[in-house]
Amino acid sequence: MADPAPAAIHSPATTQTRDVLAVTHTTTYRYAVPVTLGPQRLMLRPHDSHDMRLLSATLTLSPVGKLRWYHDVFGNSIAMAEFEDATRELVIRSDLVVERFGDERGRDFAAEIAPEARNWPFLYSSDDRADLGNMMIAQYPDPGGRVLRWGQGFVAAYPTPTLGLLRDINASIQAGFTYRAREEAGTQTPLETLDGGSGTCRDFAVLMIETCRALGFGARLISGYLREPEESALLGAGSTHAWCEVYLPGAGWIPFDPTNGLMGSSDLIRVATVRDIRQAPPISGSFIGQPEDFLGMEVSVEVRRVDPGALPSL
Repeated sequence: MADPAPAAIHSPATTQTRDVLAVTHTTTYRYAVPVTLGPQRLMLRPHDSHDMRLLSATLTLSPVGKLRWYHDVFGNSIAMAEFEDATRELVIRSDLVVERFGDERGRDFAAEIAPEARNWPFLYSSDDRADLGNMMIAQYPDPGGRVLRWGQGFVAAYPTPTLGLLRDINASIQAGFTYRAREEAGTQTPLETLDGGSGTCRDFAVLMIETCRALGFGARLISGYLREPEESALLGAGSTHAWCEVYLPGAGWIPFDPTNGLMGSSDLIRVATVRDIRQAPPISGSFIGQPEDFLGMEVSVEVRRVDPGALPSL
């Protein structure tokens, strides 16, 4: 049988207003003495998609290093940087220009969900369950089932509207937990976040993901950046950001940012998609030396609007 003729596809750029954003992400490592650097793994380059187009991406390394690119198991772009000379300072700067299409805050997600999934609980198809795989399985120990019980506390009736349940969990984390920025590496477990009542964006994203998985949803973690709108203050701007996506048949992967109570916002700039937060550090690597040789790390992130008219034609 002959393949059907392809339908005409119009680029979002031709039908929507351009919203162009420039991101500058600079990470600086300092050492007390010159050290030899091991390979550095960089996860800093976004995907192109129907909702976001990468217009330019530049990596600047000081000292100069050799880059090798590959895709990880999730399809994320990874750069491995290798250095020859010893140094007392390593600076990694990523400059991105991206184009975002539309504002999903006005999108009617409820109408897009397939009829069989509009109320919870529901079952994914066998194909979806196979493909979602470990994104439906808890990644953190919860022997007493506390995360499941916490999630079930948002269920007013059986069945209950699926999107309403997810919105309530998202909003409850934003309203019921205290945001506390934390520079040191690592993420709290969901139980630690429930016990402490506070955390960072990565802690809140993990709590929502594990809650959704306990309730039978497929969920994954997104790392990237947050654009702070002029009309409101958002938590987590000025640094890297993490949030959650939940898969619903018909609507696909829906973004939830429990740090700010956002759902489907164009203020979220997606860079990497992973199963677990431990797979998502933007930069990871090593050096040869004594632990006390490491003096510290500084990270700065700037997200700003760019006049599309000032860009070259693309």
